[in-house]
Amino acid sequence: MRWIPKFILSSLLLFSSLALAGFSPQDSRVPGGVAIIELPQRGSASPQVLFQDKRVFTTQKEGKWYAWVGLPLSLKAGQYSLIWRTAEGDKAIAFDLSDKKYEEQRLTVKQKHVTPDPKQLARIRKETPEIRSAMDSFRPVVYPLPEQLVQPTQGRISSSFGLRRIFNDQPRNPHSGMDIAAPTGTDVLSALNGKVVAVGDYYFNGKTVIVDHGQGLTTLYCHLSEINGVKVGDKVSAGQKIGEVGATGRVTGPHLHWTVTLNGARVDPALFLKP
Repeated sequence: MRWIPKFILSSLLLFSSLALAGFSPQDSRVPGGVAIIELPQRGSASPQVLFQDKRVFTTQKEGKWYAWVGLPLSLKAGQYSLIWRTAEGDKAIAFDLSDKKYEEQRLTVKQKHVTPDPKQLARIRKETPEIRSAMDSFRPVVYPLPEQLVQPTQGRISSSFGLRRIFNDQPRNPHSGMDIAAPTGTDVLSALNGKVVAVGDYYFNGKTVIVDHGQGLTTLYCHLSEINGVKVGDKVSAGQKIGEVGATGRVTGPHLHWTVTLNGARVDPALFLKP
């Protein structure tokens, strides 16, 4: 066997590990899921892919390009298509979407807890565009993916994605994230590398941090008791502390509400964690 200097061998091993680095969410082609679709594109140039007129996250792994497509909860079962833009024109890549039934929870509560008063409604209308703009914008920035997404806090999953609550027979929007119950003061960490795009104290969400991970992938962390040393424009690393679990906003107890958004669609955070 030919002798290879140690520094060259180390470089080869590092290059190999980088080529294999970078996690991928679980493929789940249901409303609220993520479709992981291999693209025919070759080479190093990033592909441009759209779903329902919105740009889609793309990443390369082991020489192959993949699209991570966020599937809105409002979609119905059936066949859908991505649009892959090439020098020869737009090409459609079809995929099938299956149905999924999420849980429902019926609750009877005092009406004041269901319908905000006019002053609260005015505040909500002012805050909502700021939050949605931070969560739903496509920024053509690429951040290195870690080998595994960091679970933002440790605790019991107290409410899963997609749960639809019905208060006093009035349906509410499905739960757009994952609730992780933990004691007040428990560390909250950024799930991935990215940039802080919103920090605020909102009516529903309480103290909140939103991190943009590039290409339409964002994460939201809310009901925090404290926001720790981060402000809009700061770059953060996967696993970096950004806050602490709390019960701010409209909640009944301390927990972290964690939302993952892809191409403007709220998707199931569980798909990004180890099974």
